[in-house]
Amino acid sequence: MGKKVKEEKKAPPDDVFDTLAVESRQAGTVVLMLSSPEEDVQSKACEAIYKFVDKCDENKKQLLDLGAGEALLKLMQSEDRIVRRNACMAMGVMTANPDVRKFLRKREESVPAFIQLLAPEEDTVVHEFSALGLSNMATEFSSKATIFEGGGVEALVKCLNSSDPDVQKNSVEALAQLLLDYQSRAAIRDADGLNPLLELLKSEFAIIQKLSLLALDRASQDSENRSALRELEAMSLLIDFVAHPEWNDLHVMAVMVLSNLLEDIESLELIKETGGLKRLVALITDQVPPEEEPKAGTGKGEKKAGSRAAKKSAKGSKSGKKEESEKEEPPPGEAIIPTLPDVKMCAAKAIARSAKSAENRKILHEQEAEKMLIHLLSHESTDVQTAAAQALGIMSENLLSKDSIREWEGMQPLIKLCGSENGDVKEAATLALANLTSGNSSNCQEVSTLNGVETLIHLLADLRDEAVANACCVLTNMATEEVLRSELQGKGVVTALMEPLKSQNTRVQAKSSLAVAAFVCDADSRSEFRNAGGIENLVLLLHSGNDEVRRNAAWALAVCAVDEPTAIEICKLGGMDLLQEIQVSGTRKNPFAEVALERLLDANLSAKYSLTGQLSSTNLIEDGFYDAGQIRPNTKFMSIEDYCKQELNDKRPILFINAKADPVATQSASNPELEAKESSKTNVSGKSSRTGREGKGGRRRASMIPDDDRKSKNKEKEEKQREEELQAQLQKEAEVLASMENQPFNPPTDSNLVKYIEEVTERILPLATPNEQVKALAQFVADKMGGSIDKGQLPNFSWELPLSQVKFELKSNVIPIGKIKAGIHIHRALLFKTLADRIALPCTLTRGEYNRAWNEVMLTETTQQPGAPKFPPRCFIVDLIHQPGQLMRSDSPEAVNYKKL
Repeated sequence: MGKKVKEEKKAPPDDVFDTLAVESRQAGTVVLMLSSPEEDVQSKACEAIYKFVDKCDENKKQLLDLGAGEALLKLMQSEDRIVRRNACMAMGVMTANPDVRKFLRKREESVPAFIQLLAPEEDTVVHEFSALGLSNMATEFSSKATIFEGGGVEALVKCLNSSDPDVQKNSVEALAQLLLDYQSRAAIRDADGLNPLLELLKSEFAIIQKLSLLALDRASQDSENRSALRELEAMSLLIDFVAHPEWNDLHVMAVMVLSNLLEDIESLELIKETGGLKRLVALITDQVPPEEEPKAGTGKGEKKAGSRAAKKSAKGSKSGKKEESEKEEPPPGEAIIPTLPDVKMCAAKAIARSAKSAENRKILHEQEAEKMLIHLLSHESTDVQTAAAQALGIMSENLLSKDSIREWEGMQPLIKLCGSENGDVKEAATLALANLTSGNSSNCQEVSTLNGVETLIHLLADLRDEAVANACCVLTNMATEEVLRSELQGKGVVTALMEPLKSQNTRVQAKSSLAVAAFVCDADSRSEFRNAGGIENLVLLLHSGNDEVRRNAAWALAVCAVDEPTAIEICKLGGMDLLQEIQVSGTRKNPFAEVALERLLDANLSAKYSLTGQLSSTNLIEDGFYDAGQIRPNTKFMSIEDYCKQELNDKRPILFINAKADPVATQSASNPELEAKESSKTNVSGKSSRTGREGKGGRRRASMIPDDDRKSKNKEKEEKQREEELQAQLQKEAEVLASMENQPFNPPTDSNLVKYIEEVTERILPLATPNEQVKALAQFVADKMGGSIDKGQLPNFSWELPLSQVKFELKSNVIPIGKIKAGIHIHRALLFKTLADRIALPCTLTRGEYNRAWNEVMLTETTQQPGAPKFPPRCFIVDLIHQPGQLMRSDSPEAVNYKKL
C-alpha cells in the first residue's frame, strides 16, 4: 500500500464572496430574500414561505401584506424548475385566503401563470399546486371566466389522467367549480373530459369519487353532455356504482347524476333496452336484481356472471344473514345490502323528475316503476315516503298508471299516509290521491272501500293548508259519483267544508269552494249548508283579489241559488250586489259570476224584474213576488219585509202578489181587539160597581163627614184608579207588541187576487186554444183595471189618485195587485203575467220606459182552410189598454207605438 498523501483544499478565489449561512426568524426577511438574484436563495425562501403559510390562514394574510404576492408571481415564471416548483407550492396554498384571491384577480398574469404550470413537462408537484390554485380561484365567477378564456379547462382535463391522486383531486375539484358556468360545460365536452370523469369513479379515494360525481352532476345539466354520456355508457357505470355497498355514502350523488340523465327519453329507452332501470329499481327496493337472458355473441359475459350471482344470492338469502357476514368482500349483487334512505329518496325524486314528460311516463310505466314507488311508501323515513308519494302523484297523470297503482295496492298506503303526523307526507299523499281520483271512478270507489272517507273529512280541519286543499280536490273528484256523493253527505262533508272556507290561504279557498259546488246539488244539502252559515263565507270570498277564488265562489253560489230560500239568503248577505259589481268591473268580470247572477235572479224573480226589466216565459210568478220598480245596477235590492216596515211616502208603490190565505195573521189581528174589548168591559163594570157602593155608603156617612173632606178623598181615589188603569193598559200594549215582534213576518194577503184566480180557472182555462185564452184573459184584466182606454185619452185616465187612496187606506207603500181598480200598462201587464202563469199560458213580461210594460206570447196564426200549411209560432204583443185582446206582431208599427210613450 502506498503512503497516503494529504489532499490540499484550494482556497476560493479572491473575487468570490464566502458562503454565508443565515438563520432568519422574521417573515419580512424571507420575503426580502425572494428578490435575491441567487436561485438557490430564491428556492429556499419559497420553501420556507410554503411551510409558513401552510400553518394557518393568518400567515397567508401577513405575507400578502409584506408584499410576497408580487415576488412569488414572478418566481412562478422563473427559468429554474426548483424555483418555479417552490413558488407554485407557496402561491397555491396562499390562494385559500380570500384577500390573496382578490389580489390575484387584479393581476392579469396570475391565472395564465397557473395554467402555464399545468403543462405536461412540469413536475407532478407543480401540477398539484397549480391545480389547487385554480380550484381556489374558481370559486369567484370572474375568475371562472378568466380561466375559461385562458384555456384552463383543457389543461385541467389533461391532468385528470395523471397517476398522482393529489393532482386528480385538485384538477377534478377545479373542474367541478368551473362547470357551474354553462360555457365550461360545452368546453369540457369538446376537450373529451367526460370519459376521464367517469374513469375517476373507479378511484380508490372517496374524495376523488365524490368530486367526480359532483362534476358529472353539473356537466349532465347540459343536453349535449347527456347525449355524450349516453354514448360512453355512463348510466350502466352509475348503476354499477350504486350496486357497490361500500360506496353507499356516495350513492346519493350517483342517483342525482342518473336523475339528470333520465330527463331525456333517449336515456330512458336505452336504460330500458339494457335492463338497467329494472336493476336500479331492484337496488333501490333492496331486492334481488331480475335475471337477464344475454344473447349469444353479444359479449355480455359480465351480465351472465351477475345473473349467476343473483341466483346464488337468492338461494343464500334463505339461510340467513350470518353466512353473508362471514364473507369478507362479496362482489356486487352477491349480498343484498339495503341502500340508505337518502338514496331511496333521491331515486324517487329522479323518477318524479323524469315523469314530468308524458313520453317518459309511458316508458316508466312499461318498466313498472310504480311498484318501486309503492314499495317505498312503507319505508320508515318520512323523507322517502314524501318523495315516493310525490312521484306517484306525477306518474298518476298517465291514465294507465292510475289503474296500475290501484291494482298493485298502492291506494291503501297512500290513505294511511294521509293520517301521518308529518305535514310533508300528508301533503304529498293527498296530492297523489287527488291525481289518482281525477277522472277515474274506480279509484274513487277504492278510496271509499278502504275507509278513506273519514280520513279525508278529518283532513279538512288540518293545519297544513296544502293538505287541506288536496283533500278538497279528492272529495270533489269523488262527488262525481252519485253513490259516493250521498255517502259523503251522510258523513257530514258539507258541514266539514265550513272550516276550509274560512282559511286565509287562497288555494284552500278556491278548492273548498269548488268542493261546496260539487256537494250542494240537492235541496237537503243546500239547506244544511245554508243553516250552517256557509252562504256568508261564500259571499265573503267574492271580495277576494284572487281570480280563481272569485270564480269558484261564484260557481258555488250559482249552484246554491237554484232554490228560492238560498237565493233570498244570498241577497240578504249582499251576494247579488257583489256579483253586480264584479260584472261591471273590467278586470274582475268572469263568466262564472255572470252565471251566478243569472241563477240568482231566476230564483229571485222580484230582483230580476227590478234589475233587468224582463221575465221570460219560463219565469213563473208565484206568491211573494213584488215589483219594486226599475232600480240602478249599483243600488241595493230590498226585501218585501223591508218595504213593509217603511213609513208611508209619496214614492211609487210596491206592487205585491200574494194569493195565500193567512189565518195566523187574522188570529193575531183579532186577539188584540178581543183583549181591548175585555179590558174596556172590566173598566166600565169596575167603575159602576165602585160608584154603586159609594152611593149606598155615602148616605150613611153624609152626616158624619164634611163635604170638602169627602170631595178631596174621592178625587184622590179616582186619580189612583186612573194611574193603575193606565199602567195596566200600557203593560198589555207592550206585551202585544213584544208578541208581534217575536212572530215571523206575515206579508199582506190579497183576497181579490184569490177570486181572480178562481174566476180565470173556471172561465178561461177550459177554452180550446191558446189564442182564445189570451184574448179572454186580456179582456178580463182590462175589466178589472178600469176597462179599455181610447187612444189619446190615456193622459186623462185617472189612476194615480185611486192608487194613492189605496196606499192611505192600507197605511203602507206595499199594495196587493188585487186592490188596484184603475191601472195602466205596468199594472195590467203584471196582472196578466200573474194570471197567465196560474193557468199555464206561456207569456213574458217586459218593462219599458215611462210606466210602460207589455206581455209577449208565442202563437200560431189560425187559418180558415183545413188543408193550409202550418207555420211555426210567432211573437205577438197583447193589447191590454186600447183594444183588450188584440194581438200585434212584435215587429209591427202598432206594437212599437204600444211600447212607447
